[in-house]
Amino acid sequence: MPRMHTPAMLHFTGDPEADQLLASDPLALLIGFALDQQVSVQKAFSGPAELRRRIGHLEAARIAATDLAELERIFRERPALHRFPAAMAGRVQSLCAVIAREYGGDAANVWREARDGPDLQRRLLALPSIGEMKARSLIAILGKRLGVDLPDMAAVMPSHPTLGDVDSPEALEQYQALKRAYKAELRAKGETFGGR
Repeated sequence: MPRMHTPAMLHFTGDPEADQLLASDPLALLIGFALDQQVSVQKAFSGPAELRRRIGHLEAARIAATDLAELERIFRERPALHRFPAAMAGRVQSLCAVIAREYGGDAANVWREARDGPDLQRRLLALPSIGEMKARSLIAILGKRLGVDLPDMAAVMPSHPTLGDVDSPEALEQYQALKRAYKAELRAKGETFGGR
């Protein structure tokens, strides 16, 4: 089992309640990543705290069992949880269904039960809404911010800046400025950016 420590917060939103939830609730962190598409970091990672306010919990099995039309309605309530509320409600529900079915409803088991870094990467990539870039960023957060220490973690740790390097509001601003510059560089080359 990997060693872990929990910081007081992950500085991704500027909202202390949302940032504390991301650090203390593994499902909140994964839901934040599911929502992290075509919205700002702050909007995506504020979503789990707002969802918890609206439904009264963040329990994978209960979210998975919620009627999808009802979950979509909750996501559409103003202010909408995402610019694509119906699609994101479905993504979050799919993610929660996998956590409930394969990880006993405990999102921390994704990394707690991993044998090593490559196994952790495989587990993350098998989750709905988690692609290669998000998996790398999650690995960086787990290793650098949450103290997950697995054999061969270095083999899958990204060498480029990710959200895992954000340890303060100022670091988030620096990260976002770097990302904007990187995206502009890619656009100039006719390429696209695929995530955090």
